[in-house]
Amino acid sequence: MANFLWAGHALNLARDFMSVMLRISQLIDRVNDLLGRSVAWLALAMVLVMALIVVLRYVFQFGSIAMQESVMYFNALVFSLGAAYTLKEQGHVRVDIFYNRLSERGQALVDLGGGLVFLLPATLFILWVSWDYVALSWRIQETSTEASGLPFVYLLKTTMLLLAGLLALQGVSEIIKAVLRLRKDTSQ
Repeated sequence: MANFLWAGHALNLARDFMSVMLRISQLIDRVNDLLGRSVAWLALAMVLVMALIVVLRYVFQFGSIAMQESVMYFNALVFSLGAAYTLKEQGHVRVDIFYNRLSERGQALVDLGGGLVFLLPATLFILWVSWDYVALSWRIQETSTEASGLPFVYLLKTTMLLLAGLLALQGVSEIIKAVLRLRKDTSQ
């Protein structure tokens, strides 16, 4: 009887743990969804600023280094804050020669292995090698090398940490979803 009660308790703990993991995954997904959808508007801003730069340059013979650099900042934000959203939406390039032909269990195993073996180590490596580079930039409050450029190079470099951090979080979410798909597959 004691073994039966212990097994029931263990099963409840496992269900509770998976429920918590699912909520964590959903929270990460919501954050990256909000960021991705918000940052998409920066792509429009980038195009408008670029068009303005061209008009000012070729119609009015006026140039602005700060405006030109702002396009680089927009691009960095779109890329770094949108990468995790793209991962969440399964939009990253992947070799789908075999993946689409796999069963749901096979796809879950590929997703789990890819997240654990490639994605998380890569994002942790990026965080590790970028940390001192970004910290130094913050320490000296790095600015543009151009006199009329933007004085926020340290913020621009911070996007490297944001990229890696958000991708790592989304990777955790994708790993959780893969584990849940595998558990669902084995319980049927």
